Amino acid sequence: MAGTSAEVRPIVATCKGIEVPEAPHFGPGMIRSMGEGRYEGKEIQTGLAVIPEGARILEMGAGSGIVGAVLAKNCKAEKVVAIEANPELIEHIRHLYTHNGLDRVMSVRHGVVFTAPEPPATVEFFLRGNFLGSGLKVVKNPERARPVTVPVLPYGALKAEFPHDVIVMDIEGAELDFLRHADLTGVNTIILEVHRDIYGREGMREIRRLFADAGFALDEEHSKVGVHAYRRAG
Repeated sequence: MAGTSAEVRPIVATCKGIEVPEAPHFGPGMIRSMGEGRYEGKEIQTGLAVIPEGARILEMGAGSGIVGAVLAKNCKAEKVVAIEANPELIEHIRHLYTHNGLDRVMSVRHGVVFTAPEPPATVEFFLRGNFLGSGLKVVKNPERARPVTVPVLPYGALKAEFPHDVIVMDIEGAELDFLRHADLTGVNTIILEVHRDIYGREGMREIRRLFADAGFALDEEHSKVGVHAYRRAG
């Protein structure tokens, strides 16, 4: 049953049981892909296959909020904390959660997660017209990116406040930086979008090595091109 909200918005699509209220960042093509089950399809399919029922999920890079909401609802998550750097999306993510009756299970925070020692208090994040292309790194057409200042959330403090066993990570190329210093104790499953064009072949090798050193193995059955699932070995 949908949650209550003071604001009523038209429903533009339904994605894996999640009703998607109208929002300014949804164009016709994106809405069509939601209804056809193609929107972030690889990430959603992988998550549904590997996330256990009752998981406590940390989602980094909430985007529109749809992926996290689909996983929370269908995997019957105990709790989901989502992190999103784009300040223009936060209100709409919260509305999506509330409309779908997930606001008691899910919350979203504005910021980016850093694992490096002594991280800065804030960092520049680059917005693009299509929110899916926004990120910490500008790879193409920097003149089309608009910088905003975003608070940094230290991973150690976040983990102490919200112990979690699953990480879902779509942070547009910052995955490698996160893994370099992350203490993954207590985490059993990680789903991440990989960006070879940003960190290259050597970066991909480093990601595999970092996971192996932390006791994780690639779930080859459920991983897809561009979206990998790692599970704690043994």
